[in-house]
Amino acid sequence: MATGIQHLALLRGINVGGNNKVAMAELRECFEEMGFDEVGTYINSGNVFFRAPRQQRAELAAGIEAGLSERFGFELKVVVVTEAELRAMIAAAPSGFGAETELCDLLFIRKPLTAKKLIAAVELKEGVDDVWEGKGVVYFARLKEKASSSRLSKLVGRPEYKDVTIRSWSSANKLLAQLDKRV
Repeated sequence: MATGIQHLALLRGINVGGNNKVAMAELRECFEEMGFDEVGTYINSGNVFFRAPRQQRAELAAGIEAGLSERFGFELKVVVVTEAELRAMIAAAPSGFGAETELCDLLFIRKPLTAKKLIAAVELKEGVDDVWEGKGVVYFARLKEKASSSRLSKLVGRPEYKDVTIRSWSSANKLLAQLDKRV
C-alpha cells in the first residue's frame, strides 16, 4: 500500500540545449536514495513523481535541491507541488485558457518569488500576450499567429527567471493524468 502524499517535482533547466544533462534512471535512483517512495519520471525534462510524508513544501524542495545538487555536481532548482495543488492550479486556469488559438504555459513559482512579483517583471506585448495570477503559478498565453512577437522569452534575462520553471498547458495536463494513473 502506498504511503505518503503524492508529489510532483518540477526540475528547472535540465536536459535543455545539451546543458545540465541528467539521465532519468539516475534521477529516479537519486530520489529513491533520498528516501522517497513510488518514484517515477515523465519525459526527459525533469518531471519526477514521488510519495513523501506530509511536510512543508519549502523544506521538502530544499532537501531535494541539496540532494540533487550533490549527486549531479551542479545547482538544481525545483518546484514541488502535491497532486491536489496541481489539480487546483489546472482547475483555476482562466476561462478559455488553453484555447487552440493560443500557446499557453504555466509558470511555476519557487519561493521567495510570488505571482505578483513575477507578473510585475514580465513584459507583455499588447494584443499578443496575456497573463493571470494563480496560487503558486502564473498563467501565460500568447496568440499562436503572433507568437514570434511574444515577450515571454525576455523573462529569461530577468533575475526572477531563476525561480521559475515552465510547463506548457498540454504538459501540465499530461502530468496530472500521469498522477491520476498512479493513485
